[in-house]
Parts: sequence; structure tokens; C-alpha cells
Amino acid sequence: MATERNTEKLDFEKVWLMFQETDKKFQETRQQFQESDKKLQETKEILAKSSLETRKEFQKLMKKLSEIETRWGKFVEALVDGTLINILNEKGIDVHQTFLRAKGSLQNKQYEIDIIAKNGQQVVAVEVKTTLSIDDVKRFLSKLNVFKEVFPVFSTNEIIGAVAYISVEGEAHRYAARNGLFVIKATNESARIINRESFQPKLW
Repeated sequence: MATERNTEKLDFEKVWLMFQETDKKFQETRQQFQESDKKLQETKEILAKSSLETRKEFQKLMKKLSEIETRWGKFVEALVDGTLINILNEKGIDVHQTFLRAKGSLQNKQYEIDIIAKNGQQVVAVEVKTTLSIDDVKRFLSKLNVFKEVFPVFSTNEIIGAVAYISVEGEAHRYAARNGLFVIKATNESARIINRESFQPKLW
């Protein structure tokens, strides 16, 4: 019986030692996992902070570009406005007054026309872009389709559309002409209509 008790004691001690070793390894593994998790969280925080700073820098850059675009836009508006009456008169469009950045609304949507030239029956609405794209032309055509609703004071007038630009993307200027718009090319000193001599503008 004594031998059996000694054997049981020995087996218990072995099992206990194994348990202690296993628990020690488990504790070490858990500590390593916690350290790894801490490093992962620190990495995430660094990346998040870096991403936030990158977004802030990107937003600052976009703001500066927007300000530059606005200044260029105003410059082109002034350039076109200074010659618009003369170049339209040369095309037989009888206008004698211009207005910059006319604003209106329709069904809670805001609209703005960069330049309006008018006198008597004919009114010319001009969209001015530093760089003209086909999407710009499409958006402007949409404005012209509701122009008389947005500006009811012109409801009985003949509305003519025109786009003016310094540079152009692809075939945007030809697309504009095909859709009945006058196309005005601005240079560093003046502006000129570049439609063909046979061109007839669309009336809205």
C-alpha cells in the first residue's frame, strides 16, 4: 500500500510540475500576445494620425487650387466681358449691356450664369471656363433648358448660349458648336468667336 501511495504522490507531483510549466508557457504566450496587440494598436494610431495629416494637407492643397481656379475664372470673365458686346455685334447679335454672375433658383436648386448680355429681344448667356470640358458643356445646356424658368424676366426673349474658355479638353469646343452654342476663345489680351461663318446659334 505504501508503494502505491508513493507512486500516486510521484504521479501527482509530475502532473503538478507539468501544469506549472504549461501555465508558465501560457502566461508567456499571453504576455507576448498582449505586447503584439499593443504594438498593433500603436501602429494603427500612427497610421490613423498619418492619414489624418495627409487628408489635412490634401484639403489645404485643394483649397489653394480652388482659389487659383476662382481667380483664373474671374480673370477670364473680365477678359470676355470686355470684348463680348463687340464680338457679338459683329455676328449680328444686338446686345449693349452685360451682367456678371447672375443668380437664380428653381425648385430649391441654385443656378448661376457667368455673363448675361442683353438688349431688346435677344439675350446671350455665357458660361466661362478656364478649361472647357464636354461635361461643362452638358451642364450648361441643362441650365439653358430651364433658363427662362430660373430668370422669368427673360421669359419672352430669345435666349442664345455661348461658352468661353482659355484652354479646352478634347473636342469640347466642337461639341458645344454642334449643340448650337457660340464658342469664344479667350487669349491673353482679348476674345474671339471661333464658330464657322455659316454657324447659326440655337434659340432657347
